[in-house]
Amino acid sequence: MSSKRKHSDDAPRAGPSIDGNSTTALEDQPMAVTWPVPSADNQFKDLYLKPPDFKQLALLDPDFAAYVKGRDLDFNDPTSVMQLTKTLLKLDFDLKIELPGDRLCPPVANRHNYILWLKGLLDTSSYEPPGRKLVGLDIGTGASCIYPLLGCAQRPWSFIATGNHQLMIKSDIDEKNLEYARKNVKLNDLEARIKVVSRKPDAQLIPLDDLGIESIDFCMTNPPFYESADEMRRSASKKSRPPSTACTGSEVEMVTAGGEVGFVERILAESLVLRGRVQWYTAMLGFLSSATKLLEELKAHGIDNCAVTEFVQGSKTRRWAVAWSFGGARPAQSVARGTGSVPTRALLPPVTEVDVLSLRLPGGGVGGFASRFSGAIGGLELLSWDWDVEKFEGVGRAVGNVWNRAWRRRKKKREVESRTAGSERDTGETPGAAGFGFLVWVKVVRQDEVSIGSRWLEGHDGTIFESFQGFLKTTAQALTAGRDGETS
Repeated sequence: MSSKRKHSDDAPRAGPSIDGNSTTALEDQPMAVTWPVPSADNQFKDLYLKPPDFKQLALLDPDFAAYVKGRDLDFNDPTSVMQLTKTLLKLDFDLKIELPGDRLCPPVANRHNYILWLKGLLDTSSYEPPGRKLVGLDIGTGASCIYPLLGCAQRPWSFIATGNHQLMIKSDIDEKNLEYARKNVKLNDLEARIKVVSRKPDAQLIPLDDLGIESIDFCMTNPPFYESADEMRRSASKKSRPPSTACTGSEVEMVTAGGEVGFVERILAESLVLRGRVQWYTAMLGFLSSATKLLEELKAHGIDNCAVTEFVQGSKTRRWAVAWSFGGARPAQSVARGTGSVPTRALLPPVTEVDVLSLRLPGGGVGGFASRFSGAIGGLELLSWDWDVEKFEGVGRAVGNVWNRAWRRRKKKREVESRTAGSERDTGETPGAAGFGFLVWVKVVRQDEVSIGSRWLEGHDGTIFESFQGFLKTTAQALTAGRDGETS
């Protein structure tokens, strides 16, 4: 929990201010803001590791103090819980919201968990540095418009550039929600970056063509849990009310045809058409059975690049999230395999990070070994290879398993056939297209001992990553034995 009020200059969100008499278009204005560097994410990452101290919050926010008795808050009072949400948003994110009494009051920590996971998903599935400017679609907004507000407070996920608008888009079918969502966007001076779009119930959930947008970086949704009002009431009768749900949502926010699985299945169906026009399709779910069902469907459709995680807040609230991509860029293992709750391990995404081996160095020191090891990898026919001599780690890309002798023999055969034919022949490979991306590291265990590991960064064929691990092991062992490290 933040110990002080978060000021607007800590994480600027709004674009350049425009004077009411100005005739200059927004897109012609420079953006005079500095976005938080990735290290600033630490303040957001650690916010709700511990329950909030209500007494401390009361000292920081007089509006909240009116509802606190000592260190206690009445969670059976919707107005108390609504004020808690407003106070956390104000102190930790410099955000303001207004909510009607008959709409869902979003628990901040739960929603924030989704944003944190999205940041990890997007940061670790790109060769670009974390914190880049992205475009997102939030499907089915509530009155608070909380997901885009939280995203904009932490990252430049929408922006104004000369001649261009890149907007985080919200879509919903409930006019009252839309009214308040627009009000909350305006309240935070984010009209230039968050656009609220009204959609019909049977319209596409990912309206790229309707909006004239070619592609976006991600979509997200926290759909209604239940298939019917009866199911919602039965579920409520089976459990005691946790603090985070003291504010009662309307039926339009809690019920949808087919429940949350049916809703996300619509997104999945659209993704099979849109494919790479959205880098990551994501959804937060209220039931483990829903996450399991969707993972089964992704596998049935042959979608091999996916992620699943579990959000745990306090002792009662659990949520799950599932993501999938048609691209080859793979997220970190901690992001992709963030739960042990999935009943069948075969449904989990593949392992992408491994410690290949540890070995003693006979002489020459770690630096000398790392240099020779990097040289052996760089000697392969790679599309790129960048080695950091200080960190002892490198990133490379290849068209396939170029370390394999069989691959080299096939390549030589194709070259001979091409020369014989007197022209270029189709090799079955796209020149310059990476089929495999990897990270390799050498870590010092002791003065004379190192461990070697690797992470799968890009590609769809897990057997190539397994083969690469064998190459690394054989090469490292050969180097320590004084051989050249050639593999079979």
